[in-house]
Amino acid sequence: MIQDSSNANPNSKNEISIKELITKIQLGIKYLIRNWKIIVAIGFFGGIIGVCYAFFKKVQYIATCNFVLEDSKGGVMGQYAGLASLAGINLGGSSSEGIFEGDNIFALYQSRLMIEKTLLAKANFNGKDQLMIDRYIDFKDLRKSMQKDDKLKNLSFSGDPDHFSRQQDSIIKNIVFDINKHSLIVSKPDKKLNIIEVDTKFEDEAFAMEFNNKLVETVNEFYVKTKTKKTAHNVFVLQKQVDSVRAVLNSSIGAVASALDAAPNANPSLLTLKVPSQKKQIDVQANTGIYSEMVKNLELGKITLRQETPLIQVIDKPAFPLDKVFLGKKKGFMIGFFIGAILTTVFLISKKLYHNILN
Repeated sequence: MIQDSSNANPNSKNEISIKELITKIQLGIKYLIRNWKIIVAIGFFGGIIGVCYAFFKKVQYIATCNFVLEDSKGGVMGQYAGLASLAGINLGGSSSEGIFEGDNIFALYQSRLMIEKTLLAKANFNGKDQLMIDRYIDFKDLRKSMQKDDKLKNLSFSGDPDHFSRQQDSIIKNIVFDINKHSLIVSKPDKKLNIIEVDTKFEDEAFAMEFNNKLVETVNEFYVKTKTKKTAHNVFVLQKQVDSVRAVLNSSIGAVASALDAAPNANPSLLTLKVPSQKKQIDVQANTGIYSEMVKNLELGKITLRQETPLIQVIDKPAFPLDKVFLGKKKGFMIGFFIGAILTTVFLISKKLYHNILN
């Protein structure tokens, strides 16, 4: 039985040879060349739009701060802590190991808590103290839109953040989102070094500098406090215990003296007269031993606390004048022309393919 050759390869009509493909590409190029005036005209129009955008685009200022971060990894004190634990002494070592390892500190810089604390802090602008969030609202021209809403008209951010209203929280949330998206970059210029760079970019030069300084200060303070929180609490508890034992020891010493004064010329044959002072003396000896051990624990705890405290040293602070970021007119024209020409080319090719399919 002989099969029809037309059914041998049902996809043969859809297959395109390399020669046909090259021919179609050449025809497409010739088609674009014939319409070059349209491409150039729309590209030129896009360039004009790019120039207008560059003209109205506000200049932005970049504040940059570099600091070195060095964390203690345990070392010798880790060995001391291990030996102390065998003796039942808790030095609180490695209390926060792994909290901010790797790139986690970058997430801390971009967290809402840190940015919110920075925005709600005061800074000096032109000799006048002002909340940074109020300064942000002013130079972003957000005050006009807030005046149109009765709930936002007289909104203030000077109160306790824990008792902010829904409107206040909403505004802060939107500002934090905008800062993270457009104005804040935290990076490591060199992956081999522990140098961290914080860049803030805003249209207000003074705000860019103050926000950068306050953000770095807020985050680094929180970082150090969190890293050493458990060990610092352990030292605090040990200090309270040492002070308590010291007070008991002083009281016991006073009690021994009082017992001896009660019978200054005691009859040697009456041993019962010596019992009160001997009991008090035993208390003094016991408290002295306890006090001595607790002082050792306290000093070891203080050494551990110093060892676990990370070193944060600012290398370069932002200084006036800050670097400017702006879109020049020539660059705006070139970008607009390129985008317009590309979009026109895509449109013409799509239109040509559509007509070919219909025909």
